[in-house]
Amino acid sequence: MATATSIKSTSALAHGRYIRGSVSKVRRVLDQIRGRSYRDALIMLEFMPYRSTGPITKVLRSAVANAEHNLGLDPSSLVISQASADMGPAMKRYRPRAQGRAFAIKKQTCHISIAVTSSTDS
Repeated sequence: MATATSIKSTSALAHGRYIRGSVSKVRRVLDQIRGRSYRDALIMLEFMPYRSTGPITKVLRSAVANAEHNLGLDPSSLVISQASADMGPAMKRYRPRAQGRAFAIKKQTCHISIAVTSSTDS
């Protein structure tokens, strides 16, 4: 007979808003680090050749700082439980074109959300 045990799930969340870069380029990096430990994710982000790793690292460090300061968790035991990117508003810029026309350029932004949870391997 299985007994039900209540596991206290503590997670810390951090958001990065209005980050310059497209959602698809940020998501391909987030898909690689989701489910990894904090240490492994930092190592992976440092050696990935993508521009979006800078803001993602910043948000990840913020989530870990929130977990350490607000919840008293040990950074070495943290795992990335959720990592997502949503579309932000597009910045609209205009370039001059032939015969006095203006050509609209949309510069994409995104919102990054990362949640870290203490691993229950102890």
